[in-house]
Amino acid sequence: MDKLKLLLEINKVRITFAVTLTMLAGYALAKNAIDTGVILPMLGIFILACGSAALNHYQDKDRDALMKRTMKRPIPSGKMSGTAVLMVSLIEIVTGTYLIYIGSNFLAAQLGILALIWYNGIYTPLKRKTAVAVIPGSIIGSIPPMVGWVAGGGSLTDPRLLVLAFFFFVWQVPHFWLLMLNYGKEYEEAGYPSITAKISKQQIKNATFIWTAATAVAALMLPVYGLVSTLFFKIIIVVAATWLVVVFTPLLQSRKQEFNPFYYFMRINYFVLVMIITLSIDPLL
Repeated sequence: MDKLKLLLEINKVRITFAVTLTMLAGYALAKNAIDTGVILPMLGIFILACGSAALNHYQDKDRDALMKRTMKRPIPSGKMSGTAVLMVSLIEIVTGTYLIYIGSNFLAAQLGILALIWYNGIYTPLKRKTAVAVIPGSIIGSIPPMVGWVAGGGSLTDPRLLVLAFFFFVWQVPHFWLLMLNYGKEYEEAGYPSITAKISKQQIKNATFIWTAATAVAALMLPVYGLVSTLFFKIIIVVAATWLVVVFTPLLQSRKQEFNPFYYFMRINYFVLVMIITLSIDPLL
């Protein structure tokens, strides 16, 4: 049981499961169905994402040991060796990529590897150098739904895919930024460049609102470009987008009370979960 808990932790299962759901949405939208053809590529993207998460544990082991939030992770706590985590990661990366390939096609597997390279090869090193690494890093969020789209028979040149990918890119920026803001001091103490040390709190709040409003606008683009067709779900999107902007509007007000990034972090996650459910179910109706 302890080994299973460690495996779940290094694989960041809650995050990798969410990644898998965005892949499912892309598949459903491209194929207008959810059938048995989604099983292997969906399992593949989940395992590949787990491998990427485990590799990230290995890459960040030195900084994790310096942060209160992460010092109890498997490697810095000594519960697993770095070599063991690296081996698990490599096995999962190879297995996940192979399952995507045999379950769909080579292009989908290439996109899966691109997500791995972008997260572990670009974003992870970049976040040690710049506080705005989350912006290029957020491209990662747009790739899993593209994997699902291609696995479902969709074309990479389809304008609808660009709109879908844009939505999942835009929302990642305030998502990651709010998470960093919640642990800004710890990031600074661990030697990471933190946005909290670069600009004022009000400027951070203003920028977060702008990115969140952009997320709401990107969501409204989905039915405009035909990715959502039923009236019920169109209404859901309009209501959810309006709610998101209203919830985040207080960020523009200059107040003395403490800014709680986690409150807003959870609200934007709720919004995106509603969007994923909408995008997955609407094509089936």
